[in-house]
Amino acid sequence: MSPPQFAPSARLDGKSRTTGASFVHISCSMARFMDQKRDETELFLPRFDAAGLVTAIVIDADHGRLLMVAHMNAEAIEHTRTTGRAHFWSRSRGQLWRKGETSGNELVVEDMLVDCDQDALLLRVRPAGPACHTGRRSCFYRRVESDGRLTFLGDHAQG
Repeated sequence: MSPPQFAPSARLDGKSRTTGASFVHISCSMARFMDQKRDETELFLPRFDAAGLVTAIVIDADHGRLLMVAHMNAEAIEHTRTTGRAHFWSRSRGQLWRKGETSGNELVVEDMLVDCDQDALLLRVRPAGPACHTGRRSCFYRRVESDGRLTFLGDHAQG
């Protein structure tokens, strides 16, 4: 039995308020076609969740240490690609934000990698300061112990 054939179709669905970048609405048949081909294509076709987000894992480009995990929508990805600075979607505030826009602790993106089914991104960055809003180098500064307690880690052990 041969695999089902899909008739891809797409239409322009709007523009970013801040960059003017166009967004495309895809049909269900095109989405199924793209899901089958994501691991084989040279095209960047992010698979967003129902909220329009992909998970972004952020690591230090020099040391490989985990700095933070955040979420990106299409607009955050576009801003990141065009500016070279990490932008994310804040689920709690419901808005786009550039890491470091108030603190100055920007994340300069060296590399953006996508996983096999294009539903997660890995950003290799050069941090201009602490990555965590608490002032710590990494957002992963506590270890969960077997009894459920949290142990705070020093900078050298974070991430």
